[in-house]
Formats: sequence, C-alpha cells, structure tokens
Amino acid sequence: MISTDIVVIGGGCVGLTAALGLAEQGYSVVVVDRASELVDLSEPQPRVSALSLASQQILTNLNAWQHMESDRLSAYDSMKVWDKESFGDISFDADQVNQSHLGHIVENSNIRNGLIKAAKAQSLITLKFETEITAIHNNDEQVVLTLVDGGADANSLVMAKLAIAADGAQSWVKKQLKSATTFSDYDHHAIVANIKTEEPHNQCARQVFLPQGPLALLPMFGEQQNICSIVWSTSPEQAEHLINMDEVDFNKHLTAATDSALGPCEVTTVRASFPLTMRYTQQWLDKRVIFIGDAAHTIHPLAGLGMNLGLLDAASLVECLSTSSSNALLNDQVKLTRQLREFERWRKAEAQVLIVAMASLKELFEGSNPIKKLIRGVGLKITNKAPLVKNKIIEQAMGISGKLPVLAQQVDEI
Repeated sequence: MISTDIVVIGGGCVGLTAALGLAEQGYSVVVVDRASELVDLSEPQPRVSALSLASQQILTNLNAWQHMESDRLSAYDSMKVWDKESFGDISFDADQVNQSHLGHIVENSNIRNGLIKAAKAQSLITLKFETEITAIHNNDEQVVLTLVDGGADANSLVMAKLAIAADGAQSWVKKQLKSATTFSDYDHHAIVANIKTEEPHNQCARQVFLPQGPLALLPMFGEQQNICSIVWSTSPEQAEHLINMDEVDFNKHLTAATDSALGPCEVTTVRASFPLTMRYTQQWLDKRVIFIGDAAHTIHPLAGLGMNLGLLDAASLVECLSTSSSNALLNDQVKLTRQLREFERWRKAEAQVLIVAMASLKELFEGSNPIKKLIRGVGLKITNKAPLVKNKIIEQAMGISGKLPVLAQQVDEI
C-alpha cells in the first residue's frame, strides 16, 4: 500500500504539470497512468500544441522546458488568418506587442517527455506508468485507488488525501463517479498530419477558414522551415473522404484549400482523424476529487487553446493549494473545500468564456451564407486596421492578459 498526500490520475502534460507544481509546495505526489513512460522522438510527431508565452513560463518555472528537446521547439513570431469565402484577412506580429515571438509549436510528446524528466528529479513524486486503476473510492477524508501494476500479479492500493483527475476527455474517473457532463457535438472531425511545403513557413502560423471548417498550418522545427503540422477541422463525411484519399489526391486538395500559401503540399506522416466534442463537467469537485484539463472541459481546436487552458488549470490549482503547511490544509476539510471551490470558480469562468467564444467563431466562419461572408470580411478588415483591438487579441492568444496564476507570470522575462 502507498500512502501519499495527493494522487494524480493521468500522466499527460496537464497532470504532470500539476504534480510538479504541488511537489514544489511540499506535497508528496503519486502519478498513475496506463500509458508507457517516455515517447521515442526519433520521428516527428503529428500531435502538436501551440504553446502560449504563459504556458512556456509555467513549464520553465517547473524546470520542464529545460528538459525538452530544444532543437524540436519551433517558435513562431507571426500569424496570418484568412477567410476563403470572403475578402477578409488579418495578420499578427510579435513586434506589435514588443515580444520576440508569439509562442511555440511543440510536439505533445516532447512536452510530456520534458515533464517526466523533471518529475524524475523531484524526490516527492512517484511515477507509476503502465498501471491500470480498477477501482476508486472517495469520501470526505480520503481517496483510495486499487491498482494493477504492469506485470504485477496482485492488486495494490494508493491512499491519498486528494485526487486530481487529469485523465483526459474520456475520463475514467468521471465515469466511475458518474459526474454530470454537458456535451455538444461540434459536428467536426479533426485531421492531423505533418506535411512538407515547397515554400518556407518563415515561422508564421497560418489558418484559413473554409466553408466546412478551419485548416491550420503550424510551423515545425527544421532548418529548411518547410515542415508544418496541419489541423484540418471539417465535417465527419468530408474528413472520412480526405482520410481515404490516396496521397496524391490529398496533397492536391490540401494545396488548393490553403490557396497555395506555401506552394504545393506533400503529406509526410499517417493522417489521423478524431471527432471534436465540447465537454463541460458541471461539478469539478466531488468530495476529495478535483477535475482539471480535458477531464473538466474540451473545446474546439480552432484557436489552439486546449493545451494552454489545461496547463493554466494545473498552475491555478497549485496556487490555490499553496500554503506554509500542506499537511494542515489537507487535514482541514472545511479549508480544503474552500480552496478547491475557489479554484473551481476561477477556472470555470475562464473555460466558459472560451467555450462560448469557440462556438461563436465556429458558427460565424462556417458555411457560405452571404450575410455571414460579408460580416466576416468586413470584421476581419476592420480589426486588421485597429491596432488596439489587434494587440488585445494577441495578448489573449499569448496568455499575457487577464488573471494569471503565479507560475505563469513574468512572461516579459522569457
């Protein structure tokens, strides 16, 4: 049996971030995940995230950024967005807000590997990968997990005073606790893959709004600057059609969809497709279990904010649990609940704003309705000529506006 202060269920980027932050506050933490440990990065990975400056600061403060493979970090200093069905377009540049870059495109596996390496250097963290959880029991005093370790014959127990559910959109914990969740099908599937382009991306992230959904070209690492990761959100029928195309036809469709912004495109990895659904857990706190990241909320990837939202959840939870006496807090049910409710209110408000914003953007930029096209075109043109508005949008995207947890601050020193 293992006795610990906190158990984190889910060893992905968000769960590991929470574990590292809490260990630095003096909590003993056990991380449990069914996945294997480090991921082989010998080949480029198609699943990437656009990390904001705030997320970079969080990872830097936790000594995880320093453990990531630096030659696979792709900084981008500009963005171009246009609507294929109208005359509207807009561009953003880091110089406008006196920054060297807007963010980084990073493979999710590189982020996770860096977090794992940092966690291994932290004596208060115990990592249990390739481990299944078969049961969870929580009450007002503790949480008990029953585990089956990889290769072990007998079950083992983990007893904790708090459990953090960071086990993703299909959260096992949420199902076991029968947590009420609001769902909304975006009626989109996202196709992800890596591509090679004829023209260099010049550290510019691009997104084109097509009638059936947005297509993003995210600049990847490499001296030639001709590798991008794509996230193509479209209808389920169109996604199936694109996935089943041979590579020659897919390359033609992709090049046409991007208006040949980077010349002819050539897919270089397997194309993967997954459905997009908005999920919102109604109660993030269940006795001594708290939900964060995709286990608490999922949003449309059209603005690339999902990973950043989850990392801010983790950093905010660390802040709400920061105390001079960790044991005293975990043993005081009333005070612990008050702190966790504060976290829940804080992060719920942030998630709700983004959920509404993503749904509104998807609705506005989808389809070929003439009135919508006019609104989109005029709106983008006006915004592009309004420096104050553009700067506000850039700051929001970089995560350097609004209420930030301590771990995400000092971004001006990056």
